[in-house]
Amino acid sequence: MKKRTFLRTIGLATAGLSLSPYVTQAIPSDRKVRVGIVGGRFGTSFSFHEHPNCTVEAVSDLRQDRRERLMQVYGCSKSYASLAELLKDPRVEAVFLATPAPDHAAHTMAALRAGKHVLCAVPMAMTVEECAQVKEEVLKTGLTYMMAETSTYMQSTITAKKYHQEGRFGEIFSAAAEYNHPGLEVLWFEDGKPTWRHGLAPMHYPTHCTAFLIAVTGERLTHVSCLGWGDDSPLLKGNPYNNPFWNETAFFQTNLGHPFRVEVNWKGALRSAERAEWRGSRMSLYLPMGHGDRHVKVQVAGELGKDDAGFEHTANRVEDYSPTQWWQTDMLPEALRHNSGHEGSHTFITHEFIQAIVEERMPEVNVYEALAYTVPGIIAHQSALRGGERLAIPDFDDK
Repeated sequence: MKKRTFLRTIGLATAGLSLSPYVTQAIPSDRKVRVGIVGGRFGTSFSFHEHPNCTVEAVSDLRQDRRERLMQVYGCSKSYASLAELLKDPRVEAVFLATPAPDHAAHTMAALRAGKHVLCAVPMAMTVEECAQVKEEVLKTGLTYMMAETSTYMQSTITAKKYHQEGRFGEIFSAAAEYNHPGLEVLWFEDGKPTWRHGLAPMHYPTHCTAFLIAVTGERLTHVSCLGWGDDSPLLKGNPYNNPFWNETAFFQTNLGHPFRVEVNWKGALRSAERAEWRGSRMSLYLPMGHGDRHVKVQVAGELGKDDAGFEHTANRVEDYSPTQWWQTDMLPEALRHNSGHEGSHTFITHEFIQAIVEERMPEVNVYEALAYTVPGIIAHQSALRGGERLAIPDFDDK
């Protein structure tokens, strides 16, 4: 199916420019989607057992203790010791893959080939080649694929989408996003052995940032220049990614010619944050610098003011604001109207995936959006390895 057909199906008002709302109250249906949950860490934080159109049929993890935890959370009595075993179960219609990032492409394609719909944790894949392979498999099978990006469904992002659709920003002429998660090196080793996180390039995990712009405006990132920072820490030595950087900062250009700065930082004197800034000709939004900080709205005003040097100028109006708690509204089925992980996003991800299957439509973060979120980060890391060389980003949207 061509991109334009996908766009009509999911309701894009203008390709690459603005998005119509996706998540709506469930259409009454007796359909029960039978889901398998794979991955007993992140996989335990979702709400499939609460969705009126879903049944958790089976769970899986390589570790018994995590399988038991999944069974407890989802009230499920059936478990498998591997994804391969779960995929053989004919009663499982769809899977949620909360597995290590380097396995996402292989696990997604295995599930699709087994005839299962797929919701996969981020990122989509680790290389451009893997991304292309996943896209090909999704189009070949015609099954539902969704990437579980949390930033798309944070309450602040949903608010920004609504403001953009209403034209309240004017033109969003620039944006910025950052994902600061210092201290992750404690997860690099387990029982003395390296985990998949050891040395992961920051820009290979870009989607918590790229989603903030792409989900709101629909723009595509076309070019990038990126710089990285590392040190002589022995922790970085010998990592499987040959990555020398703790932190990376990328400067993207969009298809509308707008600048977009993205930072992914693993180490330093940083405030942990997943945040964004949308700067518009009429209004701007600034998300908090860490949990508990303020949300700020800036609106163009015609009032006169003075700066700290006493110069008179036209002053914009700056005010605190609180984003609507959309999880309390009929955007979700009643059973899912509770707060959840990553600023209320987990119940929205659960609902959107199940609704897309029930309604036989593409989900919001479908294969094209997942590519748009993921591939720019892969290219950004290549730029950082080349000292900031400006590189073009492949376009995976069908013409």
